[in-house]
Amino acid sequence: MEILISNAIKLLKDLIAIESFSFNEDKSADRIENWFKSYNIDFKRHKNNVYAFNKYFDKSKPTILLNSHHDTVKPNKGYTNDPFESKVENGKLYGLGSNDAGGALVSLIAVFTYLYNKKELNYNLLILASAEEESSGYNGIGSVIPLIPEIDFAIIGEPTLMKMAIAERGLIVFDLKVKGTASHAAHKNYDNPIIKSIDVLNWINNLKFEKKSNFLGSVKVTVTQIKSGNQHNVVPSELKLVLDVRVNDCYTNKEIYELLKKDAPCEIEPRSLNLNSSMISINHPIVIGGSKINIENYGSPTLSDQAKISFPSIKMGPGDSTRSHTSNEFIYVNEIKNAIPKYLDLLNTII
Repeated sequence: MEILISNAIKLLKDLIAIESFSFNEDKSADRIENWFKSYNIDFKRHKNNVYAFNKYFDKSKPTILLNSHHDTVKPNKGYTNDPFESKVENGKLYGLGSNDAGGALVSLIAVFTYLYNKKELNYNLLILASAEEESSGYNGIGSVIPLIPEIDFAIIGEPTLMKMAIAERGLIVFDLKVKGTASHAAHKNYDNPIIKSIDVLNWINNLKFEKKSNFLGSVKVTVTQIKSGNQHNVVPSELKLVLDVRVNDCYTNKEIYELLKKDAPCEIEPRSLNLNSSMISINHPIVIGGSKINIENYGSPTLSDQAKISFPSIKMGPGDSTRSHTSNEFIYVNEIKNAIPKYLDLLNTII
């Protein structure tokens, strides 16, 4: 186990050193392939998604998916470290993707590797290192699901401080358009879309959704962008807003769209309705198993590949979500060392 954990940390360091932005993960997929080759594990690859089944896969047993992603966002301008240098200082392993979600990825790969050759498992295991998670791309986890057997439930590896997220918010990005009449700024204009947007902003600010989730709270609506005009002396003909809506598990994305469309004082269109919220029953065996070994449950405000799957899932992994996408991203080495046996303990509760 010590050697396996050491190798997992080495894998993470190697992945940090490889540029693997969404849609360009071929080199990191190659490195993950090399891990499986080194342990004589049969694997498959679909585009930049790499996956493998346990050696003694039995169709009569339930199948558990272990999944995390190997793509990253681009580093922000606040970095003072080299984002592709995997240095360790004071127990922190620095580097782009170390926390989101490299720590969870290598931990789950190590867990799968440890269990790969075992005959007496009560379940099948499928490991999937997926691509395009950060961009919700079409060639990520969603492209692999049709190629694999039916999944009974999944563990999605994301930084949760090894707490168990049994619910996750969905996401809808809306484009709003306030129309008006263009004119010279020197003349009176009673149809200025910038002035008319005040009513739209007040409408957004006063939005209320009746259904409140026990784990996710209320639906959260946030204006994130406003754009209008390109000259100081011209009243523009329209104003555009972007609305970020984080949906709880009481609504489908389609239901939210219908509610907003009915009362919106302007044009409103969703970019996608595919990223729905999710929740697993508190009576599911994996949730019950987690409670037996004192794993805390919570509802996650952030989006993951859970939004792309239809079967039950939890989100759980080493690292802290508040470090994701930050400058000088890091994960504590001990978080990985502790996560691998914790995952194994959780899987051992499944009878």
